[in-house]
Amino acid sequence: MVTRVFRNLTASDIRESIECYKSQISKSQIVMFPGGFSAGDEPDGSAKFFAAVFRNEAIKEEITKLMEERDGLMLGICNGFQALIKLGLVPEGAVTKQREDSPTLAMNTIGRHISKMVYTKVVSNKSPWLSGAQLGGVYCNPASHGEGRFVANEEWLEKLIQNGQVATQYVDASGCPTMAEDWNPNGSYMAIEGITSPDGRILGKMAHSERRGDGVAMNIYGEQDMLVFLNPE
Repeated sequence: MVTRVFRNLTASDIRESIECYKSQISKSQIVMFPGGFSAGDEPDGSAKFFAAVFRNEAIKEEITKLMEERDGLMLGICNGFQALIKLGLVPEGAVTKQREDSPTLAMNTIGRHISKMVYTKVVSNKSPWLSGAQLGGVYCNPASHGEGRFVANEEWLEKLIQNGQVATQYVDASGCPTMAEDWNPNGSYMAIEGITSPDGRILGKMAHSERRGDGVAMNIYGEQDMLVFLNPE
């Protein structure tokens, strides 16, 4: 795994960072956008910076090659999911401009940041990121965001469901998708927590599947490991 910080203090820093990103992506099979609280997480947090950088023609070209020529994978969690949405990588599968009717992630219905454990059900195993998870299985992970409400019009919602692009949904104690605030804390439409690109190789989700460990949240009931980071083959 290679982690690179995008430096933007000076114009030369930006140019060098773009060349660095371009070079690293050209040698990679997977690109991941992590979560982060840049700019206070509002509005859009670090997602707006991810999106600005990855719309650069040089980087956009490498992402296109990754997805179209090398059978690559992409993952975005929390603010990383926001970045994928803004870039169009989910649900479109390519870097595109957002349209007025494009799905997006909006402010939580309670109007503030939420931080709690949530229960999500895997409702599609189309994505290789979820190939090790149990279809219909419920997994408990922490959510921590101010803008995590998935919003889309009826046409998009129907399309995503029919294509199997709705990967995970917020569910209640009985495993049923719900709009109840206790279980769907941001008010996402159709209780959608994660979606994929049309072919499933790009996954975006809000809950932090990476924030788990043998000594973490031991007092919380439920399976916490979706095996996201062991699944891609």
